[in-house]
Amino acid sequence: MANMITVMVMIIMAPSLGPKRVGAQPHQHVVGDDRGWDTSSDIATWSSGQNFRVGDKIWFAYAAAQESIVELKSKDEYESCDLRNPIRMYTDGLDSIELVEEGIRYFVSSKSESCQKGLKLHVEVMPSGNPDTEMPKVAASENSVLADAVAPTTPSGSNPLSGNSMWLFIGLWLCICIAI
Repeated sequence: MANMITVMVMIIMAPSLGPKRVGAQPHQHVVGDDRGWDTSSDIATWSSGQNFRVGDKIWFAYAAAQESIVELKSKDEYESCDLRNPIRMYTDGLDSIELVEEGIRYFVSSKSESCQKGLKLHVEVMPSGNPDTEMPKVAASENSVLADAVAPTTPSGSNPLSGNSMWLFIGLWLCICIAI
């Protein structure tokens, strides 16, 4: 009976004991979380809790009939919401942008008035690697750098232990049932 319990525990825990990841895995960032890219979203607060790395993707979700996103080249264009010379326009309503190299990228609303109200995102893309050893700089606007950081009110969408914890719970439950 004890051997059977040991085998059951090992089978159930095997997925959590698999090969360990080397380096950081790419992360999917949904800008503005559940609210998406919208004037009601607090993009500055959202971005303050993000670490952007090479290989990550940024997802913009918005109403394409009412909004679009412009990528700008310079900090001056970004800060002044100068939309005259965009690098690229995003107009699909659900745009995925892969961060393929280190550096700074500037995204703003295609509507000047929305941009002026803070609907813009400044991203510093850090090298891929261990996010626990480096802290990247992220700011949605110059004002957000000067403001006090606000802790997120909702947990991140990623929880790498949730699946393993579930299997552990099931395994322990089965062991208790078998032992009884």
